Amino acid sequence: MSKGPQTTDGARVASGGGSGLVPQEGTVKAPSADTVPPTAVRPARPARPARSARSARWANRFRWTERSRWSRRPRGEVAVAAVAGAFTLAQLLLVRPGMGLGWDESVYVSQVASHAPASFFSAPRARGVPLLVAPVAAWSSSTALLRVYLAVLSGLGLFLALRAWRGVLPARVLATAGALFATLWVTLFYGPQAMPNYWVAVGALAGTGCFLRAGADRSDRAALWGVGLSAALMAWMRPMDAVWAVLPLLVLVACVRQWRRPALLVALGGGLAAGAVEWVIEAYAAYGGLAQRLADASRIQGGLGWNVAVVDQLRALGGRTLCRPCAGAVPPVAETLWWLALPVLAALAVRGAVRAGRPAVTLVPLACAASAAFPYLFLIGYAAPRFLMPAYALLAVPVAGLVVRAVRAPGRAGRPLTVTLLVLVLAGHLTAQLVVLHNTVRRTTAARQEWAAVADGLHRLGVRPPCLVTGKEYVPIAFYAGCSSAAAGGHDANTTTSGLRRTAERLPTAVLVAPGGRLPGYARSWVPHRMGGLRVYVGPAGRGGDR
Repeated sequence: MSKGPQTTDGARVASGGGSGLVPQEGTVKAPSADTVPPTAVRPARPARPARSARSARWANRFRWTERSRWSRRPRGEVAVAAVAGAFTLAQLLLVRPGMGLGWDESVYVSQVASHAPASFFSAPRARGVPLLVAPVAAWSSSTALLRVYLAVLSGLGLFLALRAWRGVLPARVLATAGALFATLWVTLFYGPQAMPNYWVAVGALAGTGCFLRAGADRSDRAALWGVGLSAALMAWMRPMDAVWAVLPLLVLVACVRQWRRPALLVALGGGLAAGAVEWVIEAYAAYGGLAQRLADASRIQGGLGWNVAVVDQLRALGGRTLCRPCAGAVPPVAETLWWLALPVLAALAVRGAVRAGRPAVTLVPLACAASAAFPYLFLIGYAAPRFLMPAYALLAVPVAGLVVRAVRAPGRAGRPLTVTLLVLVLAGHLTAQLVVLHNTVRRTTAARQEWAAVADGLHRLGVRPPCLVTGKEYVPIAFYAGCSSAAAGGHDANTTTSGLRRTAERLPTAVLVAPGGRLPGYARSWVPHRMGGLRVYVGPAGRGGDR
């Protein structure tokens, strides 16, 4: 690195542009006209206030490299954009746009869809996903079009989240982090889906990067806006997840003197408030108040409390989109080794960052990852791989730094061997992820095709809009059929048995019963049918179809 311009007495001139150079103590004299050749004289520029030695040293802890390195290398952005573009393309090729909507997706999309009534919106859900899909779902019922839209949008989101770290980490580290996160089967699977977890993940990734930039450079207003917008995005999607993800950042602002900046506190708090305000207003308008909504959300999730779900999350890594109740064998080591290795890789990344003298760039995302994962590892009694996506996105950054350091370590005669081993390990990891993704997509697509077949069968039996569906898998099947959905019991109960009976007298109604399931008393005289592994009972108002 250049020593920087020198004064006549040998002192170094402070850059003031965020390069991390620290001015020496004492008076710094500007070069006189006698010591500067006439050809070197340039027009004077407005002076910027120099940093104190303490603030410069503090800023240097958060910066892997000089900020100017990103601007001097536009190909760095190209590399990050290439990773994001490849992520979008991989979703379209491997997940396929034709895969039908799942249970939760049906709930979210139905809130804005024109071809189906809105499903019951339970207390834990937020309105971020319905607003996200509204530009397509509000006028088109095409699932393929919605998948393409979300795949493109998720690729753009990944690019912006990685770009938020510019000036904090080199582009090669960011591109590696993006590739590590984007090649997880859970990221590829949920990227094109109408689900909130991926968007919480990119919000956490972008917000943490902007937070580090704002801490290193108090004049970086764009970073402050990035902190606020990222917090708002997370709270817009899942308010409680947003709080857990930014909790370490709030602790830093409140408890660490070097981070005590009112602007950062306003950005974090204002972003959370802006994203969650609709959820809070809706709590008072439709759920009996904020405390009641939080209590209902806890009850629906099985009751928040000390529940060690680490093994449950491990069981879900084999492609189980929801593990509730979570029993069965743990997947093969090839599918879980990467997950078990994460704590070790995180510790190695911390060790390397501390030895390099810049621990915050590793410790801050690790703290946010641990905080985001904590409720899903220790407070909820079931598991789903998507719950940990914010943690995976944040962990990808220090792990990518570790990979890049291993490849670029100077003076190592064994570098070819190191690179070869890394390539083999990453190739094996990618193969395992793609195998799990293929099997998960195949099972999921088959199940959703079965739902669509049942919906078509209901139409043939005379259950056409306006209509009502209840029973087993009632939410997605009702959405596919264009009917309302209702339940008299369970987590999503939104009516009573007598209400269902009265509705069946005036609207075509179908009760779906699983093999061995119990038929409600009011439907015992209804006409039974079999389709898609279900027993379907059609009420008297819907018997005008084909028999």
